[in-house]
Amino acid sequence: MVTRPTPADKQVTALVRDATAAPSMHNAQPWFFRYFRRSRTFEIHADQARAMPHSDPQNRGLHIGCGAALLNLEVAAVHEDLRPDTALLPDPTDPALVATVRLTHAAADRSGLGALYPAIHRRHTSRYPFGEREIPDAVREELRAAADAEGAILTFPTAWHLQEVLELAREAEARNATDRGADEDLVRWTRTDAASAATADDGVPHYAFGPRRRGGKAPVRDFAGSRRVPGREAADFEHHPQLALVSTAHNRPEDWLRAGRAVERVLLLATLRGLAGSFATQPLEWSDLRWPLRDPVAGTGYAQTLLRLGYGPQGPGAPRRPVSDVLDVQP
Repeated sequence: MVTRPTPADKQVTALVRDATAAPSMHNAQPWFFRYFRRSRTFEIHADQARAMPHSDPQNRGLHIGCGAALLNLEVAAVHEDLRPDTALLPDPTDPALVATVRLTHAAADRSGLGALYPAIHRRHTSRYPFGEREIPDAVREELRAAADAEGAILTFPTAWHLQEVLELAREAEARNATDRGADEDLVRWTRTDAASAATADDGVPHYAFGPRRRGGKAPVRDFAGSRRVPGREAADFEHHPQLALVSTAHNRPEDWLRAGRAVERVLLLATLRGLAGSFATQPLEWSDLRWPLRDPVAGTGYAQTLLRLGYGPQGPGAPRRPVSDVLDVQP
C-alpha cells in the first residue's frame, strides 16, 4: 500500500496564513484553527472572545467572518493540490465548532477555487472613493454565479430599491452616531493613533479608515466615529454607488457561514476582475432595518451583508494576528 504524505507543519501554517487573510467585522478575526496531523483535518472554531454582543448580538457577523476564512482555506488547499472535504457545523453539541476540513489526495479542480488564489493577499477592504464607471453586465453575472456556487444569492439593487438601501444605510449611520454600544465597539476595534496602529495585530487602523466623506452617496462607515484623526483628509465619494446584497434562503448559523463563503468568493473574483470592495453592513446591525433590505422582486430570503463594489484603490492591508496565535497542531 502506498502511504500518501501528509501536509507538513510548514504547509499547514501557510494554509492558515492564507485563511486568515479573510475579512471580518471590524477586523476582529474571530477564528481559531486546530489541525490534526493523523487525520489531516482542520477544525475551525469561532472565537467568542472576539464577538460583539451589541453590534452582532446573534453572532451572525462572526459566522460570516469564519465562513470567509473557511473559503480562503479551501482555495489555498486546492492551490496546493489538496482536496478539501468540508463539513459545516459538524457537532450539534458544540456550536463554536463551525466547520471541519479534511485534506485528501489531489483531484481535478472542478470547483474553480484554485483560480482565485492569486487574489487572497491582494484583496483589501477599500474605504476610498470609487469612480463612476459601471461594472459590466458580464462581470456582474460572474459575481452572481460565484455567490450561487456557495448557496447564496447576489443581487445588485437598482432604481428605487437602491435608493431605499441607501436611505437605510444613512438611518443606521445616524443611529450609530448616538448609540453608546456601537461607539464602544468602534473604540475597542479601531486604532486611531500611530503607536497603536503600528503595534496592533487586529482591528481597523487609522490608515485604513479612508478619507472623511465630503460629498457623494456611498454608504461608507466612518470608523473614526466622533474621534479626530490628525491629518485625515476629506473627499468626494461616488454619486452612483454600486451595491451588492448577499442573501440566503434561510437565517440559521449554517446560512451565515454560507454567506461568508459567498462573500469571500465574490470579493476574490472581483479583485481578479480589477474591482475594489468594502462593506456597508450598518443597516444589517439593526433588526428593523435589515428586513427592508431584501430583494423586493423575490420578496423572500434574508439579507446577510451589503457590499460596495467599484473601480478604485484597493486600499491598504489591515493587520493580521500571528498564525501562532490562531493555530494549534495536534498529533
